[in-house]
Order: sequence, then C-alpha cells, then structure tokens
Amino acid sequence: MVQKAKILLVDDRPENLLALEAILSALDQTLVRASSGEEALKALLTDDFAVILLDVQMPGMDGFETAAHIKRRERTRDIPIIFLTAINHGPHHTFRGYAAGAVDYISKPFDPWVLRAKVSVFVELYMKNCQLREQAALLRLQLEGSNGGQDGAASKETAGLLAELSARLAAVEEQAEALSKQLDEESADTAAVATAAHLERKLTGLRRALDALEPGTGGGGAGLPS
Repeated sequence: MVQKAKILLVDDRPENLLALEAILSALDQTLVRASSGEEALKALLTDDFAVILLDVQMPGMDGFETAAHIKRRERTRDIPIIFLTAINHGPHHTFRGYAAGAVDYISKPFDPWVLRAKVSVFVELYMKNCQLREQAALLRLQLEGSNGGQDGAASKETAGLLAELSARLAAVEEQAEALSKQLDEESADTAAVATAAHLERKLTGLRRALDALEPGTGGGGAGLPS
C-alpha cells in the first residue's frame, strides 16, 4: 500500500481552509490544517510534507515570516511553498514572496483547476523521491550485508539493483525536464524559474548519491540522501 503524501494548508480563516480542502480532495492525499504560522511550524516539527500552501495575510506571524522560519530549518528548507494571497501590491510584493522561498505565488480568487494541477506536480515529485530513497536504503543494506565477502551472485544482484534504481531516477529526471520545458514555454515568470530550479536541485542530489554507490567510486553509500 502506497503511503499518501501530506499537504499542509495554512490560513487563519476556516472558510478558506475548507475551500482548499474541497479543491484538493480529488488528489486523494492527506490534508493537514494549520490556522496560524505558529501552528504550521509545530506541525512541521513532526511530519514530512510534500508541499505547503501558505496564506500571506495572517495575524501575528504572517506568511513571509512563517516561510522564513521554514527555510531556516534543515528539516524543512526544501519543502516547496505556494503562497496564496487576497491582495496584490504589484511586482515588489510578489518578489518578496519569491525572496522568502516560495516556488509559486497565487492571487485569490484562483482557478481551482490550476491550483490542483500545481500541487499535484509537487506531490508526484515527493512520492517519487520517497520511492527512490527507500530503494536506495534497501540497496545500501544489500551492499553492507555483502561487504567483504561478496560472491559473484551477490555482485550481479547488486549491479541489477543499481541499474534498476538508475533507470527509475532517469525516468524522474526525464519528467522533470519535460516539466521545466513546459513551464518555460507557458511563462517566463519567476515561478517557472523557481520551480525548475527546485526540481533540479532535488534530482541532482539523488543522482550524486546514486553515482556514489557505483563500484569503484569509494562512496560506500555515504552520499545517500536522508
């Protein structure tokens, strides 16, 4: 059974959270509510999330400040953040959102289909990353178990696992490249650039970790992502 991804919804207005749940329910993932920046940071201490939908205008700790805290934490700095705002103060306000670490910045009222499509991209990437990490962990156990006395059969099995993992990663890289190309064709705005850069960083780290496992590199699994 495939574990569902968690999506964090942050908004101080219950009706907005209800609307987001209605829009994203079709994705069949786990939706977690937070009614403040402080509540969101608390949720991020214990759970892993595929993406965060963060309202900008909140009393107390606003969306910008909340995002700054998220990006300062080692555990959460790579979680994509989509800012949602009911106001638009022009390019400067939008730039502040991207400067705070957002991968996208959407003004309300937004198109439900567009929002759902954007979120689904990050959910899919998160799920594939999880699968790759699990396979890498199994491969590391295989390598450690056969260390020092690996016979021909074990060596072939390890090589097969490496080849399968590399092929799976290549498929994700191909999808990310297609997504990046699509974003570039549809829009040249900052959101497209930020999204493409985020995907590239994640996949580069996974590829580097996999390369470290190749025989003769001396990586020994040390470079595997956690």
